Amino acid sequence: MNKIKNKRLMTSYMSIVIIMSIVLFLFGFFGLFFISSNSIINSFKESFSVSIFLKENVKNVEIIQLKNELLISKYIENLNFISKENAVMIMKDEYGEDFIKDLGYNPLVDSIDINLKSEYVESTKLDSISNILSRNKYIDEIVYDKNLINLINKNIKKISFWLLPSIGVFLLFTFLIINGSIRLSIYSNRKLIKTMQLVGAKKSFIRKPFIKTNIILGLISSIISICLISLILYYFDLNIDFIKNIDMKSVYILFIGIITLGFIISYISTFFATQNILKIKADRLDI
Repeated sequence: MNKIKNKRLMTSYMSIVIIMSIVLFLFGFFGLFFISSNSIINSFKESFSVSIFLKENVKNVEIIQLKNELLISKYIENLNFISKENAVMIMKDEYGEDFIKDLGYNPLVDSIDINLKSEYVESTKLDSISNILSRNKYIDEIVYDKNLINLINKNIKKISFWLLPSIGVFLLFTFLIINGSIRLSIYSNRKLIKTMQLVGAKKSFIRKPFIKTNIILGLISSIISICLISLILYYFDLNIDFIKNIDMKSVYILFIGIITLGFIISYISTFFATQNILKIKADRLDI
């Protein structure tokens, strides 16, 4: 009899662990998608280039001074200086023609390509930065694709609008599924709970072992889901160099969130499931 009871108990525990692991894994995978999409969007925005064309006959010392000024500014991620000689080589590589032979001189000028930090890749901020830079006496013209920036930010807003509510809905489903499985497990022990209550055990004493057990099961499930997500991260990184495009700090926060979510749902679900059974009168309980 005890063997059958223990077997049923282990089956119940395994069911909870499997269900919680799957649901927490899906939550973590969804969270990983959110983190990676945000990081990839920022990486894409930071690859956007703004070209600064310098005036003719700018001296090397003045160019170095300008580069240093740009590098210490709060909005620039990195920059690349392109001399007019290098610009000619780039034009030849792209178009396959040596136009200098026809013209007899080099019409190109020195330029600096800058990449802004993602939060500054916005049309209004770019206009403001462009106006500030234009005051520099070494700069002749600043060129960037304003329409492309507006298109990028418009699409990002659409993604963000649907992504955050989707996470909220998924979080609700996560709670409901895990809560349902724990409640079924607690209900299967209703006879034991009611018996302990009838012999005078306090409610807190009755709840304590169930809460402790389900928190442990939640912790095990969280660890399993984190291991699965880590394997996915490793697989993605082997194939598409994935990790360098995401903020690992956010991934660690996600892992802590999974453990915290497993703990909170396990505690709340167990508390209220046992509380409901304790409130039921013995003559109304199927014992």
